Amino acid sequence: MLDAIGDQILYVGEIGAGNTAKLVHNCASMIIRSGIAEVFTMGVKAGVEPAALWHALRQGAIGRARTFDRVGDRYLQEAFDPPSFALNLANKDLRLALELAEQFDVPMRAARLVQEDFQEALDRGWGNRDSQTPLLLQNERAGVTIKLSADEVQGVLDRG
Repeated sequence: MLDAIGDQILYVGEIGAGNTAKLVHNCASMIIRSGIAEVFTMGVKAGVEPAALWHALRQGAIGRARTFDRVGDRYLQEAFDPPSFALNLANKDLRLALELAEQFDVPMRAARLVQEDFQEALDRGWGNRDSQTPLLLQNERAGVTIKLSADEVQGVLDRG
């Protein structure tokens, strides 16, 4: 029966865990797509042709990686030092992007929320840590600890 509605059947835990995993996956998908639409409208309104912009996004470091694999490198392991891209530098780029959006009158609701977290992380002195460090703020707000070992992350990646 499950094969009829999905292309991969995975066991994620006891009864109800599958539904939770599905909701988490679908919600992440919706948030990511909304964020892409936000930044895409900024790029197009600033004069970049849509196909060229999409190509550039796909060829960037994040665009070439599987989105969910990237969170295993830093966030899921709480491995923010040394940074691959320092929060200070990411914040500069975010600020410049928001300035560009303002120049072209493009609303950037999601990016402004990210900016708030970046600012809080900077206020805590995390500027020289990795740009994923602000994700820890959500853990704090939710009252959870998320930390996998490198072997646990690799084990998930190895399963495909």
